[in-house]
Amino acid sequence: MNNEMKFKEIVAQYCEVKPEDMKNDMRFREDLGFSSLDFMSFLGELEDTFDIELEEEDALQVLTIAQALELLEKLEQEG
Repeated sequence: MNNEMKFKEIVAQYCEVKPEDMKNDMRFREDLGFSSLDFMSFLGELEDTFDIELEEEDALQVLTIAQALELLEKLEQEG
């Protein structure tokens, strides 16, 4: 499973949208219905799954799936 699919599988645990139905321009709060608590839990799960460390100010700027995937890719390249 590639990183994007793995990422979307994690997202799907916090919303009612199937991974295969997710579009990269979907917004976490508005389109997927994430609460603040959901988003923070989701970020923790991303850190564990992908073995990365997210900076809070970077994470708070992420609004869409595409932005999150870009940040994930950047952090994996740095790591």
